[in-house]
Amino acid sequence: MTSELYKKILIATDGSEKNKKAISYGIEFAKLSGAKLYVVYVVDTAAFASIPMDAGWEMMYELLETEGKDAAKGVEELAANAGLDSESTVLEGHPSHEIIEFAKNNDIDLIVMGTLGKTGIDRFLLGSVAEKITRNSEVPVLIVRSDKNE
Repeated sequence: MTSELYKKILIATDGSEKNKKAISYGIEFAKLSGAKLYVVYVVDTAAFASIPMDAGWEMMYELLETEGKDAAKGVEELAANAGLDSESTVLEGHPSHEIIEFAKNNDIDLIVMGTLGKTGIDRFLLGSVAEKITRNSEVPVLIVRSDKNE
């Protein structure tokens, strides 16, 4: 069965355990629709904008980039085990902006992602990547909450 609605599905991952449920949903949607999966991890360089670039910053960046590659590779392996075609990318910048731009530039039909479910002052001060994507994306966004006991 294939769908004309979803030909390209983006799974945004942060590599956390809480993101596993969203990954499962994305893979299931792709299986049901016959879509190709795109896996995106964003190294949040905006968090380091005020830190002078030195050896410590470079080491931290390399660590985050490696974490991103490992997280994306893990999702690609799950997709392959499900018989799906997938492609992964590690980007750098502000996560919500990079994910929206990737979706726009690659004609993505659906973005699937998890959320930590920040509320109150945390969400007000920090903003939520999932919320920003939901508000600004031109394509549908499926937000999958992790189980409360995770």
